[in-house]
Amino acid sequence: MDLDNVKISEHIAGAKAGNQMSFNFLLDQFWPLVYYFQLEKTANDNDAEDIAIQTFSKAFDKIESYDDQYAFTTWLLTISKNVFIDFLRKKQSSIQINNSIEREEAYGIIDDSPSPEDTIIREQNLAKLLRDIKQLKPHYQKVIHLRYFEELSYKEIAIRMDEPINNIKVKLLRAKKLLAAIIKKS
Repeated sequence: MDLDNVKISEHIAGAKAGNQMSFNFLLDQFWPLVYYFQLEKTANDNDAEDIAIQTFSKAFDKIESYDDQYAFTTWLLTISKNVFIDFLRKKQSSIQINNSIEREEAYGIIDDSPSPEDTIIREQNLAKLLRDIKQLKPHYQKVIHLRYFEELSYKEIAIRMDEPINNIKVKLLRAKKLLAAIIKKS
């Protein structure tokens, strides 16, 4: 056994005993191995770094389970490979979840905008309604216009026309009845 392997074995034993300096030594010694192993797999610096960090975290949590009959690098790279597999599973499930959410959201969107045909029909109906309203006497036209086109309240119409509110209600009722009769005729 060469000097480096003896030193590594001592630090593994120190890490098993909870020695922080031994953990630091193992991290410094094996970081490049794990990081570049993952960089080759992921081709992404951030992902490789995240996986390497998780690898050392898991390895240090389970350091007591390391059997020194096997090479430490083999044990460490096996953990790293498993962390990578977990990473891929999470990434795949995240993509599937996002795709299904996007699909559900897309199907859930209701298009409230009128079709061109609806717009034409609405315009034709409005034009016919305006022609029918013009057949009413001017004071009935005005009260309908203020109430339904300007959307004023009875009180606002009364102020604008300088009449009592009850008169406005009666005029509006009469105007609607007359307009209904005109629409029914045509």
